[in-house]
Amino acid sequence: MPDAGAGRTEPGPAPHPGAEPEPGTALAAPGFFGRQRELKSLHTDIERAGLNTIAGRKAAHTRVLLIAGQRGSGRTALARELARQVGRRYPDGVLHIRLTEPSGEPVPAERTARDLLGEFGIDVPPGAGEDELSEMVRDALAERRVLLLLDDAHDAEQVDLLLPENPDCLVVAVARGPLTGIPDIRPCTIGGLDAKAAIELLGTYTGSVRITVDPQAAESLAEECGGQPAALAVVGGWLAARPTVSVADAAKRLRSVPSDPEQPQGARALARAFRFVYEDLPHPTAGVLRLLALAPAGFADAHTASALAGCSVSAARAALDDLAGLNLLRPAGEQYEVLGSLAPFMRALMEAKERPAEVQLARARMLERTVRLLQSCRAVTEPDGSQARKKLAALPRAVRFPNTRAAADWLRSRRPALLASARLAVADGGLDTLARRLVSALVRALAAHQGTDAAAPDLYGLHQLVLGVAERQGLHREEAAALLNIGDLDALTGRTHDALARYRSALDAGRAANDHYATGRAMESVGGAYQELQDWHRAADWYGRALAQRLSRGERADEARLYGRLGAVHGCAGRYGEALRHWRAAAAGFRRLQDLPGQARALSEAARIQEYAGRPEESLGTCQEAVEYARRAGDTRLQAALELRLADTLDRLGDPTAARLHRNASDRLLSTETSAYEIRSTSAEG
Repeated sequence: MPDAGAGRTEPGPAPHPGAEPEPGTALAAPGFFGRQRELKSLHTDIERAGLNTIAGRKAAHTRVLLIAGQRGSGRTALARELARQVGRRYPDGVLHIRLTEPSGEPVPAERTARDLLGEFGIDVPPGAGEDELSEMVRDALAERRVLLLLDDAHDAEQVDLLLPENPDCLVVAVARGPLTGIPDIRPCTIGGLDAKAAIELLGTYTGSVRITVDPQAAESLAEECGGQPAALAVVGGWLAARPTVSVADAAKRLRSVPSDPEQPQGARALARAFRFVYEDLPHPTAGVLRLLALAPAGFADAHTASALAGCSVSAARAALDDLAGLNLLRPAGEQYEVLGSLAPFMRALMEAKERPAEVQLARARMLERTVRLLQSCRAVTEPDGSQARKKLAALPRAVRFPNTRAAADWLRSRRPALLASARLAVADGGLDTLARRLVSALVRALAAHQGTDAAAPDLYGLHQLVLGVAERQGLHREEAAALLNIGDLDALTGRTHDALARYRSALDAGRAANDHYATGRAMESVGGAYQELQDWHRAADWYGRALAQRLSRGERADEARLYGRLGAVHGCAGRYGEALRHWRAAAAGFRRLQDLPGQARALSEAARIQEYAGRPEESLGTCQEAVEYARRAGDTRLQAALELRLADTLDRLGDPTAARLHRNASDRLLSTETSAYEIRSTSAEG
């Protein structure tokens, strides 16, 4: 099952040969028992005409079915079986989305929308708001024919935000109770399995012999479990691990477990079954199970369990395997999923059995292990012999990755849990130092493996987490850095006014921290935002402030760059004298730095300004000077571009012969560059 809030696209099942079976009569998937009456009712609801159709109008929105029941009642299994049977009608796939966190909190609509759009391969702008994302989801669903399985919906609003206005889609919502407010919803409320189906399910764990020798005991045990599939699976797993114990003995022992009056009536049978199996666990395994309530996004691997319990990785792996054998966890690739129906019981046990200080220590160990894994994940991308690779070699083998591919696969598969770890660490409030280290390590790992642009949506949220910690702790330097990073992502996606507000706030935070780098960067970014808005006067003003600070600190490379930015702004504003002065100053700065390509580019821009100002002879001389510096720098492409500019200028001056010579020179330079590239490529392939 995917992470809470994660959308996963599953292709519709392949059509069976021949005619489609009658509603509700398709063969059930292996491991699914009973519910034929409910399936038939759901199939009928899919086919039933709505009010709009009866009136002769096309339905305005998708059909919505509701499967209501307590956690552990098999409501999700029923929804998945229905999706399996009708999925071939929806060629664009079946999407299974969890709408509630393992902790019981609703998944934010923004995260659900991002994951859904990601499944469709739609790029999501970093920092996009809930309304924009919801609209993007609706637009995407309007063009597709999908079945949307909304699992464990917290309320009607969560479902309503995702409803496509497309009658060719189908939405199957799973919830505890009614979702009032959704028009024309078709509810199907379920309880426990009937006796026959419950015994069949139990028999998949016990084997048929133990059921056959004492069918009455099997019926009694199914009744003690309330016919709930989750309870039957837990008790069945316990019996499977004890092949010499009879079904009658299991029923007797389960009957002796007192019912918890604080649990809702519908959850008491599952609570008793869980308690029955938990109390028979070895002490170390029971401790692991309790602390898995802290598993981010409800997923844990051997490293997570090892850190939480403070045991070895091999011992943690063995405990996870044992718990999965008892159906207290569900295997999910190399990880294990905490079942949503059992998560509340695990959390209650943790709070009752573990002291708060022990819980905090377990959480800190888990975060520290995650930081080390992320550092190792990033370090493996560095060149051999680098400082990062040397540090990687010193780490224990258990937290090292053998190669970049293995690290990338780990990062991709653990991404939901890693992001959840960061969110939970920041929300905790008592582990801010670890939270900052974790977010920093995750940002670097994502950027190293995915690239900044591809990881931008995740990075935006992570920078917001850093900002929250910095504001809470009064860390002005970190606050400024986070605001600058968020502002850059806003600017990248065209939200220039939002970026401008971030940069101004970063400037205030940088001044409070007396951080000259942050204040200089913020002033330059404010200037860049005004430049993007074509407010040339304010852009020049802020670039001038940033330049004054760089001049006072003798930061020559930044001085040269800012002279160039001022030259560009003044040129756009038509102030050619100011523009030329600043481009000349930029060229002088690059000369002092012995940066020949920078000097050539600055002179090239100065030549452009001279041409705009109606001084072509001066432009020609400056451009020739730029060509010489490009040649000395060995920048063939820049030299070729400048030769073309010389040719254009000579054409305007009425010298076509000289212009043709410079165009030929440009062609030769580009031809030489292309040949050199082909030779290098061939050598690399060889």
